[in-house]
Amino acid sequence: MNKRIAILGSSGGNLYNLGGKDPKKLLEEMVRQITAAGMEVTVIQFIAAAVSMDQVKPDTKADLWSWDGNDVGIVYSGTLEQVNQQAQTKDQKIGDSVKAGEIDGLILVSADPDSNNQAAIKAAAQTKIPVVGTGGTSMANVQSLGSNVVAVSGTTGTTNRTRAIANVSALTRHWNIKYRPTIGTADELNPSGSVLSRINFRGIMIASLPGFIAMALILALGKIPFLSSLSPVFNLMIAALPVIVAAVAAKQVSGLNEVAIVAGVVAGTLSAEGGIIGGIVGGVIAGVLVQVLLVKCLAWRFPATTANIVAGGISGLLGGLFVYFLLAPVALAAGNGIRALIDGALLYSPILSGALAGLLIWPAIIFGVYHAAILPIVLLEMETVGNSFLGAIDMCGLVMVSAGITLANIIYPRIKDESTMATPGFLINIGFGTFVEAAYPFMFSNRIVFAGAIISSTIAGAVVGIFNVRGTAYVPSVVAPSLSNNPTGFIISMLVAMGCAFVFTLLANRIAKARKQEVNN
Repeated sequence: MNKRIAILGSSGGNLYNLGGKDPKKLLEEMVRQITAAGMEVTVIQFIAAAVSMDQVKPDTKADLWSWDGNDVGIVYSGTLEQVNQQAQTKDQKIGDSVKAGEIDGLILVSADPDSNNQAAIKAAAQTKIPVVGTGGTSMANVQSLGSNVVAVSGTTGTTNRTRAIANVSALTRHWNIKYRPTIGTADELNPSGSVLSRINFRGIMIASLPGFIAMALILALGKIPFLSSLSPVFNLMIAALPVIVAAVAAKQVSGLNEVAIVAGVVAGTLSAEGGIIGGIVGGVIAGVLVQVLLVKCLAWRFPATTANIVAGGISGLLGGLFVYFLLAPVALAAGNGIRALIDGALLYSPILSGALAGLLIWPAIIFGVYHAAILPIVLLEMETVGNSFLGAIDMCGLVMVSAGITLANIIYPRIKDESTMATPGFLINIGFGTFVEAAYPFMFSNRIVFAGAIISSTIAGAVVGIFNVRGTAYVPSVVAPSLSNNPTGFIISMLVAMGCAFVFTLLANRIAKARKQEVNN
């Protein structure tokens, strides 16, 4: 019998800008990869809101997507509150199916283990069926319930296809099923939503992150004496950043693939003098035009090859030339202005600036501000020198603090199960420089741990300011100092962050254990 899979979740917060706003494509890609693995979709329960879940209200418009055995579709539309009620009713039935052995595995996409997916996830934890998924906060909560989570990741830097392949690969690996990912096909000429609704600067910057990390790695390698010849490569990478963001912008805005990427590369090449802001603007214009021109050319019965050439070439030229002749100086000045503002704050008081940034970065990520504001600024800082003040705050105040909290729960947990839950989060934070949400279950369940995270981040930020450190996250912690302008200062800052968080968490766990013993006695 084929393995039977349930897909549960929502359009998410950060996920909304990385494919969640287009639930049909997201779900169809998941179904396509599941089918390619010789498995079958049994049920889908997916809540798609009209905006990011970070900004929703009870009366926000939403749809409940489901599976009829052949295709995905909307089965209920209304306010988010109404859709949630429908989802909770369906959740009970899914939970019963899991208990009855009718579902073999769960794929979670920004799921809600506390409400809309509570019954299904609790049943999965009881039956120990494998669970995979994305969404840092929700997956941390799923793990805390004792689920058999065989793979987990955040959403930053992913696409619908990479998430689907990663999830299905984890399940097939768990069951020793042979699986070859499929590229599949999609109706690319009619992507859902208007072109303008897909213009999202945050999503463009996040998707471009790997290019900035590659530039930072070249900077680090160029500091090695026998690799000093890489210095010109670093300058070349800086010049290429507008091309990268333009290609991403054109692809995201147009809803198309190769033809949009070509248009974005053309636009980005011509927009290079405007920096990454110029590249984004050129790419957005190219993305808007490429869909219009492609559809028009096909309507005029142009051959497909000619339609692609016209759409990709002319839209890229128009977007790029607009920036080249009119917008480049303004875009460059805007980027320089943001960097000058940060430099001015550091010049005034580096310790105060660092401490303030460290104090605010946890509330920023918890309330959904980080990906909207801080990460784009980090990338703007990296545009010229390959590292960033806020990037160093990110690594120290978030990643290393999370690592300290999880390490304390590995060594001295309040209860034995928490050690098992903390281990993957610690390893991912140390090994990959991401997944700070691993600390959430411990922070939200203990005020001392929560306060300790904020205080530790503030102290670490002050130390970053003292050493005038600039760096980046999203890389292994052992590599991060080599990407910094001050490796020694960065190492000290990272150790201070992890050490403070470790001590606070250890203290909190000792107090919790002592109170528990008093109650038992």
